[in-house]
Amino acid sequence: MRTSPNRLIATVFGAVYLLVGLLGFAVTGSVGFIATEGGLLLGIFEVNPLHNIAHLLIGAALLIAGLSNAMAAKATNSTIGAVYLLLGIVGFFIASTSLNILALNTADHFLHLASAIVLLGVGLTADKTVHSKANA
Repeated sequence: MRTSPNRLIATVFGAVYLLVGLLGFAVTGSVGFIATEGGLLLGIFEVNPLHNIAHLLIGAALLIAGLSNAMAAKATNSTIGAVYLLLGIVGFFIASTSLNILALNTADHFLHLASAIVLLGVGLTADKTVHSKANA
């Protein structure tokens, strides 16, 4: 069986986002659940408990998809990539407002955009035969 780029990326990103979600709780002990300012993860990425939970859910979705099949991984990578693209762009506009319920900062925006590029890039370009076989 051929290794699927979508499964590999989903599995790796899923594991990383789960780890980030768990580590985030180490710096958000005194931060409100939806505080607009949070603790600094790795000294640069601002997070609050809601942001940590979002990372856990996204990590779990990616990991489950990556461990299942190429079609699920492709769909999950594309969907989460699109959401991260939107969040990366919108984040720049809401960072200094009360709408910033994820305690996003500039470093978060660029990380979300980078994640979007990788997830969308792989999700939309790799494993082309997966979709074709599914429709046959």
